[in-house]
Amino acid sequence: MPYVERSTVISADVNTVYQLARRMEDFPKYMPDVKDVTVLEQDGNGTTTRWHVHVIGRDLKWTERDTFDDETPKITYKQIEGDVKKFEGEWRFTPEADGTVRVELTCDAELGVPMLDAIFNPVLKKALEINVDKMLSAIKEKAES
Repeated sequence: MPYVERSTVISADVNTVYQLARRMEDFPKYMPDVKDVTVLEQDGNGTTTRWHVHVIGRDLKWTERDTFDDETPKITYKQIEGDVKKFEGEWRFTPEADGTVRVELTCDAELGVPMLDAIFNPVLKKALEINVDKMLSAIKEKAES
């Protein structure tokens, strides 16, 4: 099962970047591979969101639970239903001494087809790396503009 962890440093304050990442429903406005994010439910510390993205040359859809930890700050997400067996991870936001923020995005995914996993896991891992890098770049560009 592919696990990806990537990071970037953004020249903005931590709260600005964290709030951008919390507003996932805005991602389609500045992340071309994210076709739609719909907030299905919202409560005090999280949301349930439905996603439609284009990755690995195909459309993928899932519903996830997003949990917000405003104190840390951190966002944890976990698929509750969708096109793959497992899709989960975290956004972590760490203020740096120079006033920037380090943003780490992790993704842990599993197709759920044991006979195909060995063949497709390297492809899935590379696709996830590209997608995570694109998401981090988009957040960076948005926060720094």
